[in-house]
Amino acid sequence: MDSPEYDIAITGDGPVGCTLALLLAGKAPIPQRIALIGKHFLAPGLTAVTEATDPRTLAINHGSRVLLEHLQAWPDQAASIETVHVSQRGRLGRTLVRHTELNVPRLGSVVSYDRLLATLHAAVARCGIDVISASTVTTQCAGTVRIDLADRSLSSALLVQSDGARPKGVQRDYRQHAVLATVRASRPAQNWAYERFTAEGPLAVLPHPQAANLYGIVWCCSPLRAEHLRGLDDQTFATALHEQFGDRLGHFTCIGPRHVFPLALHAGPSLLNGRTVAIGNAAQTLHPVAGQGLNLGLRDAVQLAQSLAPWLQRSQDDPGPLLARFAQNRRPDRWLTAGITDFLPRIFATKNPLIEHACGLSLLALDLSATLRAPLARHLLRGLRS
Repeated sequence: MDSPEYDIAITGDGPVGCTLALLLAGKAPIPQRIALIGKHFLAPGLTAVTEATDPRTLAINHGSRVLLEHLQAWPDQAASIETVHVSQRGRLGRTLVRHTELNVPRLGSVVSYDRLLATLHAAVARCGIDVISASTVTTQCAGTVRIDLADRSLSSALLVQSDGARPKGVQRDYRQHAVLATVRASRPAQNWAYERFTAEGPLAVLPHPQAANLYGIVWCCSPLRAEHLRGLDDQTFATALHEQFGDRLGHFTCIGPRHVFPLALHAGPSLLNGRTVAIGNAAQTLHPVAGQGLNLGLRDAVQLAQSLAPWLQRSQDDPGPLLARFAQNRRPDRWLTAGITDFLPRIFATKNPLIEHACGLSLLALDLSATLRAPLARHLLRGLRS
């Protein structure tokens, strides 16, 4: 049987796929035997960022930022999060999580999706792997993996799906859509982020990387309400946002367009067969509460690269046991993170007064007790390490 063209092929050129490619390139004796296949690669020297303020921002926790900085793939604009304020609309109780109690320079950062992707693509272009632009990818597995592109086929010993394939397994429709917007606040609070739970769903207000008085909004609500909010004029939308959020940041002014995305949980196995692994959005898509989806995917990439290093360096011939161990080691972090992000938006949106009061008391207890608060804060900061 002919040897495969590549040792590892990665489908999906989003942040998780690019991060895995960079990590593997640093461990592989021949980086050219790693292929990254995607349809959104930017031409060298180009950036996807335009003059318009793009509402798509990403919350990157401290551990993920350290990783991306190490890979020289950290964008030139970022807003730091030093304090997170968690509250519930209409009920007593709130929790503050501060970076000082965890002994880190910041809890996380907010970056533009476009700038992060442009920085990662530039780093990938420098690392020596084979970059393949393709809009159509189908795969077949036998002794090796055959990958059929629109105009040709290629073969690889292993395949990693990082996005573009929906996980098959656990599914939940939250009956919520997320409204993304960018607003200017009249009284900005430097380096503060807010997670406010409402009867409709969580409302995140995040510092924006483009200016100190800008905030990225992720407003989760019913699909009908989301379409209504998208259709409002800017002033009416800002008023509705103020009613839900309160006076902490003063008055809001809308900047740029609004976008709406449906929200659902999809989670499946990491190991799809003996030669195919799923990470990132191909393994799990989560509710955006607490901003854990990308951070979890980056941890997938780190652990997979560590697991495959002995096989890439030819110190272990059979990748099967390494892949099985990877899937087993990732299971606790994946399911704990999915469980947290699944539980929070549902428990706070029951519209049951007793449960709402209990949630408020829980927030108060977390605020009063560092012992109770620390495990949750550490998990959101860096995940469950194994």
